[in-house]
Amino acid sequence: MNQKTMSSHAAEHVDTSKRTDKRKQSLYFPEEMLKEIQLEANRQDRSLSWIVQQAWRISRNEIMRFPSVNDVMGAEDPAGRDD
Repeated sequence: MNQKTMSSHAAEHVDTSKRTDKRKQSLYFPEEMLKEIQLEANRQDRSLSWIVQQAWRISRNEIMRFPSVNDVMGAEDPAGRDD
């Protein structure tokens, strides 16, 4: 599967003021997905980073309902110990 990278600035609120801590982060997307994001960014005259941030804000509650790997694996000790 061919993947491309998109460098983005992730904004994290430091406090209740308008200041944000912007950190550069590389994200990897399948090529087709990245093309779709780029097309939407162009359509809205927005940055790739802005589009991805909005997508996260819209979908995060849904994503947080996904089970974690530990939930899927069950209550067994991941190290396989029988203590």
